Amino acid sequence: MEHIHNSVMVNEVLDLLGPRGKNEWIVDANAGEGGHSEAFLSNFSDVKLVAIDADSEILNIAKKRLETYADRTHFYCGWSHDFFAEYPSQFKRPDTILFDLGISFYHYKKSGKGFTFEKDEFLDMRIDTSSGITAADLLARLPERELADLLYNNAEERYSRRIASLIVSDRQKSTITTTSALADLVQRAVPASYRHGPIHPATRTFQALRIAVNGELTRLPSLLEAALRVLEPGGRLGIISFHSLEDRIVKNFFRTMNKNCTCPENAPICKCIGHRSVNLLTKKGITPAKDEIERNPPSRSARLRVVEKVLDGDDND
Repeated sequence: MEHIHNSVMVNEVLDLLGPRGKNEWIVDANAGEGGHSEAFLSNFSDVKLVAIDADSEILNIAKKRLETYADRTHFYCGWSHDFFAEYPSQFKRPDTILFDLGISFYHYKKSGKGFTFEKDEFLDMRIDTSSGITAADLLARLPERELADLLYNNAEERYSRRIASLIVSDRQKSTITTTSALADLVQRAVPASYRHGPIHPATRTFQALRIAVNGELTRLPSLLEAALRVLEPGGRLGIISFHSLEDRIVKNFFRTMNKNCTCPENAPICKCIGHRSVNLLTKKGITPAKDEIERNPPSRSARLRVVEKVLDGDDND
């Protein structure tokens, strides 16, 4: 089977998150087409793995890819935060959890959901199309200021106010429902110098809408907390991020969990557990090697951070 997406930093993931003992349990919490899952299963013959994805179509691709390892693989179609919030009792606690927070190339090239301006598609952008509102809905409903804030907060779009203003103006005449219509609008909204910059001027707008539709930033802190809570003491949690906003959330969460005291600075008395929850294994994060970036240019923005869980909360008393 031909796979569209090239999983990033596979060697680094295996080095840092490969099993440290026998019969370990791994959760690939954003499995996509199953590239990292296949790497774990093919390199370590006694591991068992759960592959999770909220998109049923891409999870079916992963199932076919991993058929050879059917006796050691389980699949969960849904959001990872739901999986960890009600962790299945029939599974042992995971020894390793990996989150690849990137959007699979499948979504851009094959899903037809409007993730890219390179094709003229309906502005859906929902990974799970069974619920939630579409990107087109957001463009039709949000007030101008909220639209501008969304573009700036989710993608640091410098011309967020100009773009939001034109969206609100144009939607009085006709609805903005396609990728080509939105891309053309952004082109008209921004200065000429921005239109001819190193990236397409609509790149950040599309990123911001995708993040909003799927709650990528808002759900991340609670997702990290839930995953760490389920992880076996001594287990490892690895996160691959692809832009500075989500990497900042991951970095700050790991730093907080690495502190002996997590009380607010102005707290008069320490009331926290008094012991760090994790050890940092990658203090600055790991980026792809030069040869990988040459082979797979989209990997250049990836950063891998890994921690090792020290104790459960109840073990600190």
